Amino acid sequence: MEGLSTLGRLLRLLGIVLVILGALLAWGPRVPWLGRLPGDFVFGGEGWKVYLPLGTSVLLSVVLTLVLRLVRALSRK
Repeated sequence: MEGLSTLGRLLRLLGIVLVILGALLAWGPRVPWLGRLPGDFVFGGEGWKVYLPLGTSVLLSVVLTLVLRLVRALSRK
């Protein structure tokens, strides 16, 4: 039965991640500063453009780390 308990926790975590991802996709375009943070670089010329969202990537990484640590802490109780 230990395997089913682990599977249940994994499915809950996957569900939470999917909800967060869905919210980001739904509300992401409405956040005007997302993608234009300090550290987001755009290089381009005539007919080409390179976009490096380093600042946005760091912010999303920190937020997701905090959310996943919170979920992990709550699931241990």
